[in-house]
Amino acid sequence: MEVLPLNMALSEDIKGVFSEKITNKTIKIGVIGLGYVGLPLAVSTARFGCDVVGFDVDMNKIDSINRGINYVSDVNDEDLQNLVAQQSLRATDDFGELLEMDAVIICVPTPVDNYKQPDLTYVKSVAEMMSNNISQGTLIILESTTYPGTTEEVLKPVIDSEGLICGEDYYLAYSPERIDPGNKEFKTNNTPKVVGGCTPNSTQLASLFYQNVLGVNVFEVSDTKVAEMEKLLENTFRNVNIALVNELAMLCHKMDIDVWEVIAAAATKPYGFMPFYPGPGIGGHCIPIDPWYLSWKAKEFNFNTKIIETAESINQKMPEFVVNRCMKILNEYGKPMNNANIVVLGISYKKDIADYRESPALSILEELSKLGANWVTVDPHVKSFHLNGHAVTIPLKSFDLEMINKADLVIITTDHSCFDYEGLLKSETPIFDTRNINRKHAFNTKSNYYIL
Repeated sequence: MEVLPLNMALSEDIKGVFSEKITNKTIKIGVIGLGYVGLPLAVSTARFGCDVVGFDVDMNKIDSINRGINYVSDVNDEDLQNLVAQQSLRATDDFGELLEMDAVIICVPTPVDNYKQPDLTYVKSVAEMMSNNISQGTLIILESTTYPGTTEEVLKPVIDSEGLICGEDYYLAYSPERIDPGNKEFKTNNTPKVVGGCTPNSTQLASLFYQNVLGVNVFEVSDTKVAEMEKLLENTFRNVNIALVNELAMLCHKMDIDVWEVIAAAATKPYGFMPFYPGPGIGGHCIPIDPWYLSWKAKEFNFNTKIIETAESINQKMPEFVVNRCMKILNEYGKPMNNANIVVLGISYKKDIADYRESPALSILEELSKLGANWVTVDPHVKSFHLNGHAVTIPLKSFDLEMINKADLVIITTDHSCFDYEGLLKSETPIFDTRNINRKHAFNTKSNYYIL
């Protein structure tokens, strides 16, 4: 293959070594963190034809990968099996093997704590392990979403503490992950990458890596802070616009206006408008979390992110709004919420995936429990989940008409493609659809069908 050229500012020796390893496919790649981001990345890089080692502390994940068993929806089962069988991909908890890697990509979780403050425990832990286990010339790329300054203020000082010099002994860059679980069109290997390094040659080396190994377009920025801020802008943009349309949905309900029709009408404008849609709340590992990183960092500069914090507040109120609507619907049928039998369709935070982190369905279930309702959940993708510290098993992957007829209310919280929505409408049980399936399927709905 033809290796894409580097800027001449990067030394010819370094460029030559990396280019040769890429051309010969002898470059050894390590991916730290084998979750929803790390495993798809490990599979995509292994498809290039080089050796990839996944690092994790979760022995269940390690065992699954080494047996060719997939646990991430965005990874093709057969791809994983073939790569493992070809010995192109394996997993380990032995971080000493990092010494053998030419490039290491960090994809560990970056959650927030109970006070909505960044929890960089995983990043700091990886930094400690990296400082003792990197060889001369290693390229290190952080992909975990975080606040501007993390790469240079948290990761780099720990690695430098061993006497290494960034840009000479090793190369450090930040490139935000752009995984959209369940997206059938855009994957790791066809989504452009943004790259910013701690030094110019770090940027160039990271750019070379992604262009050739993943085969994607790369947009280089001036430093790691720009790249880190760019990622937060992506998800804060979505958070704020979802909050806007959620607030509009609540207002339209009071005004007896169909918010979905309003959005459809506005979307006919060919410029200056991008449709966002309301829902029961926001979920996942990005949109509900990332804006808090930016708000927290802003306080260091005595700056209050008013729009961001207001948007978070609006989105967090949506589960409560959904439950209040449920009470009103039940009242129309002369039934109190206490002891009402409710079927909740969908636990994951978005359609056709198994990820239920921060799912608004969990908040809705908590509110229903507080009000004394009896609920049962149905989700074909989720085997179990945790609610208020307790594990809840979902034995039901689908629903039948008998179940629906026995219920006092059905709430559609996740619009999984496999649900039998037409069959659902054969029941006289009231249905509250927070995802407006009617908009997608053009059902002739009855008076017992309610939309957000």
